[in-house]
Order: sequence, then C-alpha cells, then structure tokens
Amino acid sequence: MNIGDMFKQAREMQSRLNEVQEALKKGSVTGESGAGLVKVTLNGRFEALRVEIDPLAAEEDRAVQEDLIAAAFNDAVRRVEALQKEKMSDLAQGFGLPPGLDLPGNILG
Repeated sequence: MNIGDMFKQAREMQSRLNEVQEALKKGSVTGESGAGLVKVTLNGRFEALRVEIDPLAAEEDRAVQEDLIAAAFNDAVRRVEALQKEKMSDLAQGFGLPPGLDLPGNILG
C-alpha cells in the first residue's frame, strides 16, 4: 500500500467515524434500577435526556431514591459504553482491522 492509499483510507475512516459519532448523538439508551422503578435515558454523549421515577419508588425514603437514581444512571452509562464499543468494532472491521482491536480515545471527540 502506498502513502496515497494510506491517506485515502485514513480520510475514509475519519468520515465513517464522523457518521458513527452523529448516530450516537442522535441515539439513546435507557438504564434501569429497582426492577424498572427508576429509568434514566442518555444519548451517546452521556447527556441525560430523561429520568423516570415510578410512583412506587417515590414512596421510598430519600436515600433509597438516590441509590435507585444512581444505579439507573450507572446502568445507562454502561449501556452507552457498550454501544460505543460495538460501533467502534463495526468500524474497525469495516476497514479490515482485527476483531477486538481496542482503538484509543473517546470516539465522540
């Protein structure tokens, strides 16, 4: 592969990465806790879009509510991270890189 081909492939990868970033910004995932009593929805940039608290959770004391909210948020974060990893894996495989290759950096820039 010559240097021109390498630059072309790098530009293609950057373009596809930009597409993945935009898709993640527009998408969302929901984390839950307390068997669905609390739900937190995040976009692919880890920005909170919605917090839902079931009336049954509202009857709990404040400390339990706070724990449920934190747990739901953490679940949503793990789901965003998994989604990002999946998208990066798909991107890497699309360019012939080996499966499981861990590319450095946050894909959201």
